[in-house]
Amino acid sequence: MQRIVLLGMLIFLGISGLMAQEALTLEKALKISETGSPDLQLSLLNLERSQKNLEAQRAALKSRLSLDVTPVNYSNQRRFDTRTSEWYTNESWTSNARFLISQPILPTDGTISLSNDFGWQNSTSDANNVTSKRFYNNLYLNLNQPLFTYNRLKIQLKELELNLENANISYALQRLNLERNVTQFFYNVFMAQKNLEIAKEELANTQKSYDIIKNKVDAGLAAKEEFYQAELNLATSKSTLQNNEVNFENAKDQLKLYLGMDLYEDIIVLADIEANPVQVDLDKAIENGLESRMELRQREIDVETSQFALIETKSLNEFRGDMNLRFGFSGDNENVGQVYKSPTRSPSVNIGFNIPIFDWGEKKARIAAQEATIKSQELNLSEEKKQIIIGIRQVYRNLRNQLNQIDIAKQSDINAQLTYEINLERYQNGDLTSMDLNLFQTQLSSKKLELAQSLINYKIELLNLKIQSLYDFETGAPILPAELYLNKNNTTEK
Repeated sequence: MQRIVLLGMLIFLGISGLMAQEALTLEKALKISETGSPDLQLSLLNLERSQKNLEAQRAALKSRLSLDVTPVNYSNQRRFDTRTSEWYTNESWTSNARFLISQPILPTDGTISLSNDFGWQNSTSDANNVTSKRFYNNLYLNLNQPLFTYNRLKIQLKELELNLENANISYALQRLNLERNVTQFFYNVFMAQKNLEIAKEELANTQKSYDIIKNKVDAGLAAKEEFYQAELNLATSKSTLQNNEVNFENAKDQLKLYLGMDLYEDIIVLADIEANPVQVDLDKAIENGLESRMELRQREIDVETSQFALIETKSLNEFRGDMNLRFGFSGDNENVGQVYKSPTRSPSVNIGFNIPIFDWGEKKARIAAQEATIKSQELNLSEEKKQIIIGIRQVYRNLRNQLNQIDIAKQSDINAQLTYEINLERYQNGDLTSMDLNLFQTQLSSKKLELAQSLINYKIELLNLKIQSLYDFETGAPILPAELYLNKNNTTEK
């Protein structure tokens, strides 16, 4: 009865363990990584930061409204009157508010503002024992315009737009890299799992040969050294199985960490690694890669950003002017309704210039340094194109080589299986030693792993070609990251 209860518990625990273990396909792993991958989340946060910085800059180009209120301001000061050469004491109470509307002008990099100061003042002076209580209002329209310099507002806005586009590209590239990394981690787990399965088969075969030789030794039909060798082979197979179990668990942890999964959740991977040959047009791959690879646009952005930096460098010690035009009305009266009974016009014009004389060659040297930076960025753009061509060529060659390797690995696997079966029969008949049979068993396991690895290598190289050329030859369609072009179009429309 106790044995039946124990067996029932073991069956229940085994079923529970299977139910708790999640089966993971490559498609499911990619879907999980889109929301759980830390690398993709960091890239998305960088994209959001660039987007918000651009939104903030665009908001700063709109009218700003502000209100400064001083409910109470009291002062009692001893002053000197230069007209009468006498000292006097002035006591004042004031209350005022200032309303300001400021509007940046994007086409000219100027600023136009409208301000209105309204308040009340109670002032007493012992110089003539007179007390003044009056309301006042000052209304001004002001224009400030830089002259003979570059438009800083436009440069700042364009730089932020390029930063956003660059962040979009980085995010799209991260998604492509995510697919490659997830695929690599996934197949690492699959190979570790395959190693474990083959180790179990090898242990079963070794156990079988061990039982055969043990029976022969017990019957006096084989020498004891054959039994000792069989024991050694069995111990080696058990050790290999344990090592593969450890490697399998480690590979699963790495995959779960990269996907952002719960580390305590057990998984098993399911994959179809059969590789169907795909027709690849090398010229089309290179052409599409040069037209679509986003790294080229990143290098172009680097060139544009360097050119903006050159404009800023040229503004060092520059000849610059500033014009300030102001026009307004001021009025005061004891009656608040008659503040503008006798208004005073207050126009003003101010034009100033900053004229550099001699900077000991600083500006010239900094401009030369920035021009060298631009040339280096242009060189990087040219070299990036060459790297794209070389990368696609290498992947194309690797794909063709992998197809040959797959054919060789399939035939080697068949031959190793047949060889092992023939020599197992020889071993059973006593025509082969345990050591020799173990060599054929090791060869069989090795060829099975080589076949699986060659199939996986072909799939990974096919994925590399898709990433390198941004063209999926399996579906016959180009790859255009929707997030990148959607955000880019929104930026342009705004």
